[in-house]
Amino acid sequence: MKYEDYLSLCDLIWHHNRLYYVEHKPEITDEAFDKLLRQLIDIEKAHPNWISSTSPTQRVMESLTDGFKNVRHTTPMLSLDNTYNVEELDDFIKRVKKLGGHPEFYCELKMDGIAIAARYEKGKFVRGVTRGDGKVGDDITQNLRVIENLPLELSTKEYDVIELRGEVFMPHSAFSKFEQFANPRNAAAGSLKLLDPSQVAKRGLRVVFYQMVIPELETQNTVHQFLEKIGLPTLKEKTIAHNLDEIMAFAEKVKAKRKNYPFDIDGIVIKVNRLKEYEKLGTTGKSPRWAVAYKFEAEKARTTLNNITLQVGRTGVITPVAELEPVFLAGSTIARASLYNAEEIERKDIRIGDTVIIEKGGDVIPKVVEVIHSLRKPDSKKYHFPKNCPVCHSHLVKEDVLIRCVNPECPEQKLNRFIFFACKEAMDIENLGEKVVEQLFTKGFVKRFSDFYRLTEKEVQQLDNFKEKSITNLLSAIDRSKKVSLPKFIMALQIKHVGIRTAEDLAHKAHSIHKIAKLNLEELKSIEGIGDIVAEAIFDYFQKKENLNEIEDLLDLGIKPEYHVVISEHPFSGKTFVLTGTLKKYSRSDAGNLIKERGGKLSESVSKKTDYVLVGEDPGSKYQKALDLKIKVLDEDAFISLL
Repeated sequence: MKYEDYLSLCDLIWHHNRLYYVEHKPEITDEAFDKLLRQLIDIEKAHPNWISSTSPTQRVMESLTDGFKNVRHTTPMLSLDNTYNVEELDDFIKRVKKLGGHPEFYCELKMDGIAIAARYEKGKFVRGVTRGDGKVGDDITQNLRVIENLPLELSTKEYDVIELRGEVFMPHSAFSKFEQFANPRNAAAGSLKLLDPSQVAKRGLRVVFYQMVIPELETQNTVHQFLEKIGLPTLKEKTIAHNLDEIMAFAEKVKAKRKNYPFDIDGIVIKVNRLKEYEKLGTTGKSPRWAVAYKFEAEKARTTLNNITLQVGRTGVITPVAELEPVFLAGSTIARASLYNAEEIERKDIRIGDTVIIEKGGDVIPKVVEVIHSLRKPDSKKYHFPKNCPVCHSHLVKEDVLIRCVNPECPEQKLNRFIFFACKEAMDIENLGEKVVEQLFTKGFVKRFSDFYRLTEKEVQQLDNFKEKSITNLLSAIDRSKKVSLPKFIMALQIKHVGIRTAEDLAHKAHSIHKIAKLNLEELKSIEGIGDIVAEAIFDYFQKKENLNEIEDLLDLGIKPEYHVVISEHPFSGKTFVLTGTLKKYSRSDAGNLIKERGGKLSESVSKKTDYVLVGEDPGSKYQKALDLKIKVLDEDAFISLL
């Protein structure tokens, strides 16, 4: 395992995270995603010095949505750790006991919806917020107000403030009316992103609540009783368990009834029942140690594989897709499934016309897990991967398990590069989604990245469904995107092997795109985290005159990649910081940026090489480790005084 492989894995997980939480178009199962995450955790345990502050293990997996005001959570909204087998669930119970927790557990359904926080003041609903990144979420108050089963006023005014955690979902009865969505979770997510509450009201959304903390309440069970008493919708299927056998008995009961529920679930949640034990058990920074989600195995269905089609990605990678006889599975009708790569087809001996078993974990694009060979037709023919690109007909090249079209002028590659250029990870151009980019490309208005910034009102008028307001909005969004961070601008250029971490490293090294372009091969290799292969790809990119010309055109059109220069000769210069707990005046990200701007470095693990541990409220185990190793601890006031 090389460091660049670790970074590539981080980028891959963030890619799937974006597809799941932001675009609501996941490509892999929940189980496959969690497997990638566990692989990353194992790597970071073996190489703690590699851990990046931007690693997926260090942040709650979600994102913010454009068009909504951002709100900081009063307490972080953590995400639950997932487990898929009895052994891992038993390990959770043993950890609770080892940490001093009482073996009494509150078990409930795991809803497959969108997590939200709701706030009531003097019994009246005043605010609703999405999870966001766990620290800051989108203010969706007006959208929640139109959900029919959300009470706008509680039956009690006993408490000045009540903070709740819950889940917004779309029942099956409502989902059946919205064919444009792949599944109920996507439908709920898409509905909450609407900027017009009157449209949200038509979607038939519902909400349930399951978490709150009031000093007088001692258990999770009494919390639920209180929620019901004051008129809040809750989950009715629940139990108290004292051991693994009782937990699994509840899980099997729920699994048997799963298809009869009027909404989607994907498992059960197990929480330590006694609330006073939560603080003692603590959190990992991303997830609570007092709760875990036991997720059910992916649902399966039998169908016929009618054809195998090929998709061409922006880097030329060819992805085979199974075209299926439509079959209903886990809340939606499935007609396509990913086959991943040629080796997967070869290994499973998948053929056109086969009867196959497809699997769907929750709400993602399914995969073919098995071929029923006994039902194979006698005249069945082995599938041979084509030697030429299905779009441009160029010769395909095999690279490890991947097969790639190496023609940079391949129309499908170019279209997907344009789509990526406009996305959040790159130039982040609002109102410029995939379908709009495809129209611009098809009509010949965009042939290079810089053409986005040459678009005229006359050209945009020719796009489908673009009227006066939408034309103005798009052109304004393109203009706003000219102010971009240097790492995002580097991402937009789509240099081979360069993910966001490498883009940040390049920006930190050179501070401007012109200086990055002038780095020689040895200088690139000397940057921590950039290996030989990545360095050569970066160097080769900037040797090509057409790439340099395109960069200059983008800059001449007004794009201003910004980089905050590190303050020289600062006390933080060269020092390694670890952050723990919640700061009052800064988010964890903001504090980290202040440290990096002053020449400091961030680490997620405390070791003898750590110089400072910045401690906020409710610090985790890192604080105690800092004391044990006699590392200098800074509270927020001391940190501010050093800035």
